Amino acid sequence: MKGIIERRLAYLYSGELTSVIMFVFVSYIVNYAMPNLHLYSLFSFWAAFLLLEWLLIQGTIYWHAKLKRLRVENTSITPIKIVRLLHRFKGLNKFIILLAFLAFIIDFVRWYPSLPIGGLLTAFFIYIFAILEFINYFYKQLSYDNRFDIKYLMKSRKLKRSSLNKDFKRFL
Repeated sequence: MKGIIERRLAYLYSGELTSVIMFVFVSYIVNYAMPNLHLYSLFSFWAAFLLLEWLLIQGTIYWHAKLKRLRVENTSITPIKIVRLLHRFKGLNKFIILLAFLAFIIDFVRWYPSLPIGGLLTAFFIYIFAILEFINYFYKQLSYDNRFDIKYLMKSRKLKRSSLNKDFKRFL
């Protein structure tokens, strides 16, 4: 059983870390290949992108802490200091989400009437993805990528509480 949990935690940790790194390169390639989007000129892009990266880093920290603890102490219970840190970040994240939304208003005012619609839409999709990541980490599990999760979802017909949310309930 430990091996299954260890592989799962390693998968989650490496997936988050890979995403953090990959999205930097993808944003550069998209900005370079499609300069008409004006991505790097949009406050909303940077706000949404940095929000997403910030959330993915938090996910990386969380899954790494669980994996490390499993390997060292033979338990996957999240260290309390990590739970407390991420609980503080939860409030900060809400504030950053609001600031990112304000960046869209700033861009609208700044660029009107020649709005770069493609760039704004790209930034908006990144923003929505970041909000979904926030919900996935801090409230409800939105990702169901293995047969046990899918079986639970089909049987209960409701979303699970996120792993971090369970840790908040357990420790705080």
